[in-house]
Amino acid sequence: MVNVCYQCGEYRADKTIQLDGSYAICPICGYKLAFNRLPLLVVSGASGTGKTTVLQHLVGLVRKAVLLDSDILWRPEFNRPEDGYRNFFESWLRIAMNIGLSGRPVVIFGAGMGVPANLESRVERRYFSTIHYLALVCDDAEIEDRLKKRPKWRGATADFIAGQIDFNRWFKEVGSKGEPPVELLDTTRVPVEKTASVVKRWIFENLKDPSTRCKG
Repeated sequence: MVNVCYQCGEYRADKTIQLDGSYAICPICGYKLAFNRLPLLVVSGASGTGKTTVLQHLVGLVRKAVLLDSDILWRPEFNRPEDGYRNFFESWLRIAMNIGLSGRPVVIFGAGMGVPANLESRVERRYFSTIHYLALVCDDAEIEDRLKKRPKWRGATADFIAGQIDFNRWFKEVGSKGEPPVELLDTTRVPVEKTASVVKRWIFENLKDPSTRCKG
């Protein structure tokens, strides 16, 4: 684990990152851990915009990165809106950071991951050179239609649909104008194969983000 110092054994997530990004320095003993400071990519959007379907199309086709669905980690104990779901988002940053030690960046597909405030303020954000955000969006009526077609066990109630329409609008009206901005990709009446192709291209373009290779 990156957070455990190999020299003094202390657990510290708040290591100092050397300016060139090649070392994480223990604030207790000064030990320098060489690592790859890679970009993190996030594909987000409200339910019904196509995240999971696009991920299914891209798994196995993008081998320069590890593509993961954020829902695989979700557990009831993470459902803490009072603290902004802190443990959930910090857990994902920690996983992506440790995968990055192997030299492979991570692309996380998940709704809340696309709200920059959920990640940018976390202590382990420092281990990534950049976080790139892409949100799939579509027309309100399209989201409603897609969610209503889901099987009942998925819980697409009227309140849930209304909430997802509001979230979709947030990406368009707020997220895209924020800092860092969330890029938008409209999936309304677009074949999933075409959407997946555009997302794949976006991933490859942002993997070119300069990163520092580890020393030694």
